[in-house]
Amino acid sequence: MKHFNLMSFFVRFLGAAVIVVFTFNPSGYSYYHWLTEALNGTGSSFGAEHAFAGVLLIIGWTILIRSTLLSLGVLGLVLASLFIGTFVWLLTSYGMFNADSTISITWIALICLSVLLAIGMSWSHVRRRMSGQVDVDELSD
Repeated sequence: MKHFNLMSFFVRFLGAAVIVVFTFNPSGYSYYHWLTEALNGTGSSFGAEHAFAGVLLIIGWTILIRSTLLSLGVLGLVLASLFIGTFVWLLTSYGMFNADSTISITWIALICLSVLLAIGMSWSHVRRRMSGQVDVDELSD
């Protein structure tokens, strides 16, 4: 990708949101709910489709978390989390978010996690544009 822009960030956000929401969401339609029903015997029994979907989610989470940690580092992760958290607090204090129910709080947390992961996936591009510095993973022989 030669040029990074807002659409590039949005695509990363959507990818992160898909992984996050498919893993768990309060609607009752997520991998967590599907797996729990299979293991409790209230749904279909645990099978290859459960294992395959779980492996796909693990791959997605590994890519997201590894990229975020390598790009932001621990300090950047803390600062980005503080930024997102205080921004949500600010919006809530102005009445833009309804944080009165656990479902609302859960959705806000899932969106915040998706934003944090998207920032982590995008930060190397932003840093390169701001400073001219390029992040490169070290390769060992």
